[in-house]
Amino acid sequence: MPEIKCNVTECVYNKNIKCGAPMIQVDRNGTSDADSSDQTKCETFKRS
Repeated sequence: MPEIKCNVTECVYNKNIKCGAPMIQVDRNGTSDADSSDQTKCETFKRS
C-alpha cells in the first residue's frame, strides 16, 4: 500500500503522521456525489 499522510493524531492507526491501517475505507460524507475532499470521510478512523 502506498504511504498515506494523516494529520489525525487521535487515530489509533496514526504512526508518525502516516496511516498504518492494513486497509483504508473512504466513504461519501452524506452526499450522493462527492465534488471535494470535504464531502468524503475516513471510515477506518478509530480513536486511540
